[in-house]
Amino acid sequence: MVRPILRSTGARVAHERKTRGLTQRALAELSTVSYSTLTKIEQDRLPASPSTLAALARALSVPVTTLTGQPYLEELRADQLDTLIQPIREALDGYDIAPDLEVAPRPLAELNDHSERLCALVRAANLKQVAADLPGLLAEMTATVHATPSEAAWRTLATTYRTAYDVASKLGFTDLATVALDRLDGAAQRASDASLAGVRQYLRALAYVRASDYARGKRIIGLGFQMADQTEDGRMGDVLSGQLHLGAAVLAGRDSDGDAAEHHLAEAQRIAKRTGPAERVHWLSFGPTNVHVHRVSVLADLDRYPEAVRAGQTVVFPEDWAASRRAHHHTDMARAQLRTGRLDAAFKSLVEARKLAPQQTRYHPTVRETYAGIESSKRRMTNSFHNYGSWLGW
Repeated sequence: MVRPILRSTGARVAHERKTRGLTQRALAELSTVSYSTLTKIEQDRLPASPSTLAALARALSVPVTTLTGQPYLEELRADQLDTLIQPIREALDGYDIAPDLEVAPRPLAELNDHSERLCALVRAANLKQVAADLPGLLAEMTATVHATPSEAAWRTLATTYRTAYDVASKLGFTDLATVALDRLDGAAQRASDASLAGVRQYLRALAYVRASDYARGKRIIGLGFQMADQTEDGRMGDVLSGQLHLGAAVLAGRDSDGDAAEHHLAEAQRIAKRTGPAERVHWLSFGPTNVHVHRVSVLADLDRYPEAVRAGQTVVFPEDWAASRRAHHHTDMARAQLRTGRLDAAFKSLVEARKLAPQQTRYHPTVRETYAGIESSKRRMTNSFHNYGSWLGW
């Protein structure tokens, strides 16, 4: 059966609802999304927030990506990114087989430097170059751990698996991201590295955030805290704990638990004062700035949009702060500005996100939802607005 081409999230929600024989009121009850909100989403009159999308997906028994339309294959083809995914998939699938290489792998120090460069490129939002380099590096690292296993080699391979997760999740391939996390877990265990295992639990919890399974996400965050406590490097353990508190704050925000969210933000802020900027510790971008931008995101998740806008306007980015994180902040700001009626400001934030990280921004579902919300306002918009829509594939 050929699935219809559905351009908007609202149309996808309506299609999945009708496929399951549900009325709008029945789906509203199942998802605990208000009937008014659901009807507006289906009519493309209201952008769906991440928490609303997750609740609807759970009620419909489909992945969130079914409702967002990810991965966005037409745009991936236009950017020549689609052909780079299968080699990554094959490299991850061959984790337990020593690959046949035409030349011997480079020395471990060179491979580790290459892995670190890819981590930096992800933060610079250069996803295409990272995706192109990953399969070869994974093959070399897999050959290395099979031929000369060591904790250091497994640690580098674990970091490379984490980069595979970053690429897959940012481009909307959630199944591949899950595989990468499983590979990261195995490599972290062989590296006897509790901090990497904790990073894996943090990233794993984010998947449950997106699926609105908040209770399970909180339990996984708890496992991450156990890993942080076992980390021998005190500063690394602090950074991991701080980032886990930020993840817990996001979980609480999506679960409409403002008190818990504030508690975790306060704990993260307390730790950040001790660590200072620590953006390169496992490339978590942790530090005072990261706490600040997470506060903006959490306030938006709690539907406290005016507060989110005010908090976001006071963020000051260090000059070398990752472009990917800055772009993500502008995406959050655009969502909050839209919901407070600041349509021009919301579009300016989307434009800024595109300038900073075009590859990441193009494939971010919140960008598309926010753009759709601006468009549905029926306002007379500029040519630049419509050109932005064409770039998104709207």
